[in-house]
Amino acid sequence: MKQHYRTIVLSDIHLGIRNSHVREVVRFLKENSCDTLILNGDIIDGWQLRKSGKWKKRHTSFFRLLMKWLSSTNTKVIYLRGNHDDFLDEVLPLQLGNFTLDRTYVHESFGKRYFVVHGDIFDTVTTKLKWIAKLGDSGYTFLLWMNRHYNRFRRRRGLPYYSLSQIVKHKVKKAVSFMSDYESELCAVASAERCDGVICGHIHQPANKYIDGIHYLNSGDWVETLSALVETTDGEWKILYYADWERSRSTLFHSEVQQSDPLDFLVNMPVQHAV
Repeated sequence: MKQHYRTIVLSDIHLGIRNSHVREVVRFLKENSCDTLILNGDIIDGWQLRKSGKWKKRHTSFFRLLMKWLSSTNTKVIYLRGNHDDFLDEVLPLQLGNFTLDRTYVHESFGKRYFVVHGDIFDTVTTKLKWIAKLGDSGYTFLLWMNRHYNRFRRRRGLPYYSLSQIVKHKVKKAVSFMSDYESELCAVASAERCDGVICGHIHQPANKYIDGIHYLNSGDWVETLSALVETTDGEWKILYYADWERSRSTLFHSEVQQSDPLDFLVNMPVQHAV
């Protein structure tokens, strides 16, 4: 049975790079449904596609699924551009039926208003010092490459996954207090927009907390964290991690198999009469 949510928020899928977990994204969407799907920036990695990235069939499958949703369901799809898919500025804003393409969006939730934005427009590095941002992106790509080979070495020795890139990013951002400033600045913007909360992505760090009375929500990413932000039909916001979600699905499946009567197939077997 599919789990239905009022809203699903995904960001930072980075289609076009090798480390994009698009197969997991597609499986997650196939097993869930929602009234509103918000794609909150960096869905396509235009920066890497211009350099060394490659567009694969599995990346196209993501958009095929979106088209299926738009044609066969009442789901609204909101696509907000990020810094890596800034090429979309050429066509913004755009609305076709249940599909909307824009920079920002205000989400209404049980009397509360959430300011939805990717988040790069409040990041000084990506807006005013774009060349430094692209240099940092190259460094991050190298970290992901090194991380992939390092964990291949760990798997051969039966060791668990260890994210070098997340550790490095955490150490650097902690040193310059970037993350804290980023979150506070976005909450201040949400307050100025007369909203009760803010929903963002960009920094690849999922979060669900309150800052100065503003509900701060970050959907994470599908490069390393593999996380989604969901709003239940009761208006509760949750962060879902793909690894935990897949584990719970597997546990539920095995539980249902164990509870079923092993002789059920004999009862339902059609009787064949001899001629």
